[in-house]
Amino acid sequence: MINGIQQMGIGTTDVHKSFKWYRRNFGFDVPVFDEAAEAPLMTQYTGGKVQSRHAILAMNLNGGGGMEIWQFTSRRSADQHPFSLLSNGLLVTKIKCRDAKLGHESVEANATSSVVTDLAGNKCFSVTDPFGNPFIASETDHWYQKKHSLFGGIEGVIIGVSDMEKSLKFYREVLEIDTIVYDKEAVFEDLKGLTDGDKKYRRIRLEPSNRNTGAFSEVFGAFHVELLQPTEEASSKHNLDGRYWGDQGYIHLCFDVNQMDDIKERAQAMDNPFTVDSGDSFNMGEAAGRFAYLEDPDGSLIELVETDKITVSKKLNWLLTLSKKRKKKPLPRWLFSVMAFNRVKD
Repeated sequence: MINGIQQMGIGTTDVHKSFKWYRRNFGFDVPVFDEAAEAPLMTQYTGGKVQSRHAILAMNLNGGGGMEIWQFTSRRSADQHPFSLLSNGLLVTKIKCRDAKLGHESVEANATSSVVTDLAGNKCFSVTDPFGNPFIASETDHWYQKKHSLFGGIEGVIIGVSDMEKSLKFYREVLEIDTIVYDKEAVFEDLKGLTDGDKKYRRIRLEPSNRNTGAFSEVFGAFHVELLQPTEEASSKHNLDGRYWGDQGYIHLCFDVNQMDDIKERAQAMDNPFTVDSGDSFNMGEAAGRFAYLEDPDGSLIELVETDKITVSKKLNWLLTLSKKRKKKPLPRWLFSVMAFNRVKD
């Protein structure tokens, strides 16, 4: 019932500065929405108070998931914990790259590793953005199109876990990301450019055996989740410990889904109930639908979104409402060509 990774939520202290960096360096230049509002349903993750925020959901229409760039406007965002691959939580976002060597040369960043080969046999490099968020850019054969940028959208995520078997059960049975592509224990070459990447980990890559073919499935494309557990020392605290959802750093991993009620029923039966559920619909002005949250065994936040409405063209006031039938098959390519006219160009 998952169509793909819709977005990674990234907390920042300056939503416009972050959006500018991501579109210039990674090609996330099509805003799906750009809204200031309150987050009344998230109070259990925001200190028991309704907080205000400004969020921009930006896509790279070369294919892959987007980024929800998120800034508190009602409080000062807490600083990130110092990054370490030994931590639990959402650790590294993996994005598509057409040519790792050229991509490596083009990125303006605080730190980049050398170009190496990952476990899937693809050239890649790690990069930490100016805000402290780590990425791995990997060459891939999965593209929706190849325009404007050397990079594509989000293809995967590395998640730090404390108990591999519990985490496998959650991601395979609750979310049905069920196929083990590899299960290896080693010091991994593609992680050495990141803090504590020189240590030994158990690393499992999961992909869905049956990815859903919903409205956005073609543009989001194939995806994977990698679970990472240190094997020679205990994992350290979760990277959201003592912090609010929305504070600086990775805050949630969001999947685009259909049939939310069926997922809710399955999650409840497996003792992983939704912690947040917007009910029939939420409205962000330029987009609408239903969203829910649940937690993995370590407390990493997983968001599920079933989209009911998107803005195809803000200039033309063209809103597309998705019926139940329309949600079940990919949207035509020409529609995303129209959305491309919303690109922000520097």
